Amino acid sequence: MDFASYWQYTDIVTKFLFFALIALSVASWITGILRIYHSHKLTSQVAPDLIKAVKSQSDSLATLASADRKTVAEQVLLQQIGRLRYKGEKGLSLLGTTASIAPFIGLFGTVWGIFHALHSIGQSGQAGLSQVAGPVGEALIMTGLGLGVAIPAVIFYNIVVRLNRKTLFTANDTAYSILGKTAKGESEPVTGKPVTDFTNPVISQPGEYSSTTAS
Repeated sequence: MDFASYWQYTDIVTKFLFFALIALSVASWITGILRIYHSHKLTSQVAPDLIKAVKSQSDSLATLASADRKTVAEQVLLQQIGRLRYKGEKGLSLLGTTASIAPFIGLFGTVWGIFHALHSIGQSGQAGLSQVAGPVGEALIMTGLGLGVAIPAVIFYNIVVRLNRKTLFTANDTAYSILGKTAKGESEPVTGKPVTDFTNPVISQPGEYSSTTAS
């Protein structure tokens, strides 16, 4: 029996579950692709965002004592890293929910389809193997559809989580580099005054020190 014939004999419950799974599939694919793109973009913006956050406080940092200056810079960086974490986790709830419930929706559709098929067979009075195998096999389509929706969602979820870990690692590495420059500027003045200008940051790339720090 082809899909058109199968669809003709499904009831309203099976149709609803079918469209629910299709909607979850479309949403998870769109969300997964967009989250992967934005996660890569977010990782590339880690260093500029952290440096910009510290630069925005450069005037107030210049008026503080050495110990307070480093503490304030650390708090600014932690706040910015928290924002990066929040941005990176957007969409994960949809992917996780889809991966969790899609197989059960498909299983429920299969159980309902088998019940509906057996009920129809009972009313017809014909209970041969050929009358049972066809409807039951068709009901299993919902289980396959549920798995087909859940598996890509799980893959997208794991990829995005992995990219978020990379982003946070880069953010922490960059934050330590910036704090290292702050401490160096306090202890080793350049041209007779502490370094409070973050226009030329210590890192040219996340996790790497420039020649200023190495000198």
